[in-house]
Amino acid sequence: MIRIAITDDHPLLLEGLTTILSKEQNIKVVGCYCDAKQMHQGLLKQKVDVLLLDINLPDANSIELIAPLRVKYPDLHIVIISVHNEYAVINSVLKEGAKGYVQKNASVEYIIQAIYKVMEEQTFLCPQTSVIMQKKASGALNSVPKLTRREKEILLEAAQGLTTLEMAEKLFISPHTVESHRKNLIEKFGTKNLSSAIKLATEYGLIS
Repeated sequence: MIRIAITDDHPLLLEGLTTILSKEQNIKVVGCYCDAKQMHQGLLKQKVDVLLLDINLPDANSIELIAPLRVKYPDLHIVIISVHNEYAVINSVLKEGAKGYVQKNASVEYIIQAIYKVMEEQTFLCPQTSVIMQKKASGALNSVPKLTRREKEILLEAAQGLTTLEMAEKLFISPHTVESHRKNLIEKFGTKNLSSAIKLATEYGLIS
């Protein structure tokens, strides 16, 4: 019996997936969680073989959860369920250790296929995701940038319209340090300005 846990902040999706998967003879849903905190608590109490994980949770970005989960639970197979169709996002979760990626608009049959494939130690991508990985846009990011805590703070404050001087005063750092972080962020996202970096960071769920 394959023990499944689902983490997603949409109750209808949780209920629908649970109902569908429960009809599978060799699958048992042992946990449903609406955020990362509940998921961490649940995984401590219940052995799970496959975790179906939404990439954007209300209290975490799942890209940052994958590697620590793989370290803590070496036998756990992670399948990402996502609305994201960007190469950088897909490539990042695979690099972090996820074994499957299924678009939320794909047939539920692909989720079932993913469960069985990852249990055989194979990587599974739904057809839409496979196409994206094969046709990386020229100049597109290879992966989602990893940001420091301070860089996230700079992005959030800049998104609120604060100037360099205002950010320096609020974060108790020098304007030069703020400018240095702004430059690093633009380089990490491969954009021409910080506004474009903020847009990408929001799309990727790094800030909200």
